[in-house]
Amino acid sequence: MSPTILLVEDEVELVRVLRDYLERAGFHVQTASSGPEAVSRFQHGPPDLLLLDLNLPGMDGLDVARVIRRESNVPIIMVTARVEETDRLVGLELGADDYVVKPFSPKELVARVRAVLRRASQAPQPAAVLRAGDAVVDLARHTVDISHRRVDLTPSEFDLLVVLVREPGRVFSRLQLLEATQGTAYRGYERTIDAHVKNLRAKIEPDPRHPRYVQTVFGVGYRFSDE
Repeated sequence: MSPTILLVEDEVELVRVLRDYLERAGFHVQTASSGPEAVSRFQHGPPDLLLLDLNLPGMDGLDVARVIRRESNVPIIMVTARVEETDRLVGLELGADDYVVKPFSPKELVARVRAVLRRASQAPQPAAVLRAGDAVVDLARHTVDISHRRVDLTPSEFDLLVVLVREPGRVFSRLQLLEATQGTAYRGYERTIDAHVKNLRAKIEPDPRHPRYVQTVFGVGYRFSDE
């Protein structure tokens, strides 16, 4: 069955172009032209991925993301003309899996959609249960338990935790984490990792301000502590 993409965009011509490219790539496409319509469509039947513009009538795309993240970990790719670093980081901190700045190539966007969906549904390795300290990560079931407490993560947060838990104590640079979680085809934006780490800490740490598990090694990167 073809994955369903909810395309949230109020530029009519761009919707036409993107819908054509996505459907030719084998996706089923639903559309919404405002923030409230996007939330309504999502609640009536969650898609497999959300392509979300930030500049929307009725409700800003960031507010749409906030509402959806309270209900679901569905992959989100934000699409926007905003180029400021703060906008990008706010979007990622809200749980976006990727961020595409206009103007962009529709072919590139389709490739990003495929990459995010592939990460979200990646087939696990056999006997795929990772343990480090109080963390238990089941790759087959795509579940995470910290101190016997189930934690719901987005695909990007889950991939990041898997990389860290596989080698507890090892320090990974931001670029290493970006390449391990998003692939070498998209080197991307290293500060993306900081946003995902912040979100991950908010979900797994007893006190995110003083991380016990995902620790910062200043000037280098991050490591998972199993002590």
